[in-house]
Parts: sequence; C-alpha cells; structure tokens
Amino acid sequence: MAGKNYYAILGVTPKADESALKTAYRKLARMYHPDRNPGNKAAEERFKEISEAYGVLSDADKRAHYDRFGTAPSAASGPQAQDGGFGTLFEDIIEGFFGAGERGGRRTRSRRGDDLRYDLSLTLEEAAEGLEAKLQIPRLEPCETCTGTGSEPGSRPETCPTCRGQGQVRFSQGFLTVARPCPECRGEGSVNRSPCRDCRGEGRLRREGLLEVAIPAGIEDGMQVRLGGRGDSGLSGGPAGDLYVVIHVSPHEIFTREGSDLHTALPITFPQAALGDEIEVPVLKGTAKLSVPPGTQAGAHLRMRGKGMPHLRGRGRGDIVYEAVLEVPTRLTARQREILEEFRDAGENAGPLQSSFLDRMKKLFNG
Repeated sequence: MAGKNYYAILGVTPKADESALKTAYRKLARMYHPDRNPGNKAAEERFKEISEAYGVLSDADKRAHYDRFGTAPSAASGPQAQDGGFGTLFEDIIEGFFGAGERGGRRTRSRRGDDLRYDLSLTLEEAAEGLEAKLQIPRLEPCETCTGTGSEPGSRPETCPTCRGQGQVRFSQGFLTVARPCPECRGEGSVNRSPCRDCRGEGRLRREGLLEVAIPAGIEDGMQVRLGGRGDSGLSGGPAGDLYVVIHVSPHEIFTREGSDLHTALPITFPQAALGDEIEVPVLKGTAKLSVPPGTQAGAHLRMRGKGMPHLRGRGRGDIVYEAVLEVPTRLTARQREILEEFRDAGENAGPLQSSFLDRMKKLFNG
C-alpha cells in the first residue's frame, strides 16, 4: 500500500475534514460500484482503491499514521480492529443500491390495496340521461375476526429472531457486505406465530358488496368513473385502492355519436326535397317534427337544435344532425310516370349542380 496518494484518489486536499471525505467517497463509490459496472474490472479495482483510501483517511489514528509516514498502518490496526465509521457509510451506500426503505433495511408490512376495474355497459339513452348504477363488486375487505392484523385475537406478531426485527440479514461477499431480505420473516421484521384462522394471516377476506355509483349524463364510451378507496383494502392498516368503472356505450340502431351531436341518415322523396315538407323524425325519446326546406339537396344536413347528448362538462345539449338521402322509387304507377314525364317535358328543370356539369361538358367537347 506504500506510495499511494489517498487524498488524490478521493480527489480532496490533505486539509479535507470528515464531511468532505465522506462526500467525496459517496460520490466516487456510487460511480464505480460493481453493481453499476457489471463485468468492468477497471471499475472494480477503482472501487477497491477508493474504499481503501477512505478506510484509512476516515480513521483519525490511521490518518495520522499515514500523514506522518506516507503509508497505511499495519493489518493489526486495520479494518479488523475498528472500522472508524467506514462500515456505517458503506451500509448506507449498499442500502441505496438494494433499495432499502429505511436505515437498518427493515421494510414495512403496511401496503396500499390494489385498484379494481369494473366494466359497465350502457345504452345510448342511459348515457344521455345518466343514472345511479348498483354494482356487485368482489373485493378484499378487512377480516372482522382479527380486525385486519392477521393474528388470532389476543396474540400479536413476534420480533423475528433471525434478523432481530431488521428485516434483513448481512453477509460478506469478498470485500463487500451485502444485505438481503431475511429468509425467515421475508423482510417483514416480525413472525406471525398465531395466524388468524379465518383469513390465514392475510388480514383480509374476499367478499362481495353492493356499491352505488353515479354515472353523469353525457358520459362517453371508454370514459372512467373513479371511486376513491373502493378497491381492495390495504395490508396492516395501509390505505385501500380505488375502483375504476369503465363505461361501454352500446351501438345504437339509428344514431351514431360525435361528441355531443348525434347523426343519422334521413330518407326523403323527390317531392319532399323539391317542395319541402314537415316530417316525423326519430329523437332519443320518441319522435319529433322536422322541417325540410324546399329545394333540399341530397347530402344536406338538417339540424334539430338541443336534441343531442348533454355536454358533460357544461350546460345544454348538442344537436341531432339528419343527412338527407334522396330515395328514388324503383316502381311507378302509370299515373306517377305520366306526372313525371309532364314535369320533365315542362321546360328547363336542371338544378345548379346539373347546370354546372352540362356547362363543363360543353366546354370539353366543343373546345
């Protein structure tokens, strides 16, 4: 070990105090730790060198010896005698790599319950009006016998004798001290010697309960309604999860939905399109009268205001949009044919679309 400049290895000056040494070591140890550099021999050697430097400089006696003689103390006064705070710092770093939740590595058994999902099918009419839905939900609830503790009444979990309540056991692996979950208590820190006979130590039982959920008017397919705390109950006093009700709106026989508007095709005859008419059309709650203006063209959109879906996040409702579809009869009576022939022979009857088409055709063929 002679000849090594421990201050240079840690990147500090000989006047560095304990806090500066610790900060420098933490930074370098995290950078070159073998777990972050698997298979990298250079990083592993660098980590050993950093650990060696800190092991000497963090101990007052060893540092004084090093400053005086330029070498580390002999093995007799090395790490086997005392760690000078090195072990504590190294444990902090190990815990950072292995994800321990608190100093000493003990994990808490308290855990939030799982979220649940329920798929609810609605008709378009139900989605338009909203409703109070009653749902039968199977969920994990606290055991009434043990009140959620998981232990028989009158008993309680014992401190784990293997890890002494720490939840972890430590062992040496080369120059590393590794902490792993205790195999006896599985990292809990306690052992349940008298598990509840009803829930078998789980602290929860699956039951079905009736819940009421308000479905707002105007809800759309695929939306979710969240019920906080209505999922599975937590473990050992942990909070319950949430329940998510996923909405599925069934296809409608007549209408399709676009936002708050409803759309449908509206078959009309030639006389209705040409002369105009007031016809009965479907709405969500029965029928209503719709005015068809004279000269309505095929494909025209006729609106009935305020008869569509409610605005979910505002007031009012959308519209129902009727797309005019011109229906041409395939069979005519003699009288109908006679009337149409008279109409055809009565003079120029071309509409704007046909007139435009004829004009373009004339220009094409007459040059």
